[in-house]
Amino acid sequence: MRYDIITIFPNIFSSYLKESILKRAQKNKLVEVKIHNLRDFTQGKHKRVDDKAYGGGPGMVMMAEPITKAIEKISKNGKKKKPLIVLFSAAGKQFDNKIASDLSKKYDQLILICGRYEGTDERIKKIVHNLGLKVQELSVGPYVLSGGEIPAMTLIDSVSRQISGVLGKNESLEEKRYGIGVPVYTRPEIIKIKNKTYSVPNVLLSGNHKKIEEWRKQNKARP
Repeated sequence: MRYDIITIFPNIFSSYLKESILKRAQKNKLVEVKIHNLRDFTQGKHKRVDDKAYGGGPGMVMMAEPITKAIEKISKNGKKKKPLIVLFSAAGKQFDNKIASDLSKKYDQLILICGRYEGTDERIKKIVHNLGLKVQELSVGPYVLSGGEIPAMTLIDSVSRQISGVLGKNESLEEKRYGIGVPVYTRPEIIKIKNKTYSVPNVLLSGNHKKIEEWRKQNKARP
């Protein structure tokens, strides 16, 4: 999977992408991440990427033309399949584990647009469509963030772990075994804090794998 991130804050990503599982996935050529500074696709000495909203109101709107130029260049230098353009927006479809799984199977390149300020010019969606590309508007939660950089990292993490080999073993995808949110415990068996005792459920100590599996299925948070 290749991820192309379009952002005006390229340095935000470096520490997260260079640690742990994602670092190993990139080293093993399972995942490729390219970060593109949107200002590199502008003209003029001020490298302007935003302007005032028509109709008035506070805040600035990200301009469609620099984003279009970035998408055109990236899509020409990408994979054989057409990439999916992901536009992060609080008004988008709620991103979840099913979407992450579907993206990992259907695409080998995702172009992620990290919006800022009051959002991006609405026309960008029509422009992308007319370029022969598909755009999906996504939100990572029922709240508003200052920009699309954190959602981009969330999507990269969630989608990448669905790719075979990224987690080492396919069995590591706990959501495919029992669902999301199964309670887990580790040593020590008993914890004592301020005269209170906290123990591991007996069934997990029983050695009865059938009962343990039933308990885990019954105690999952959601499918």
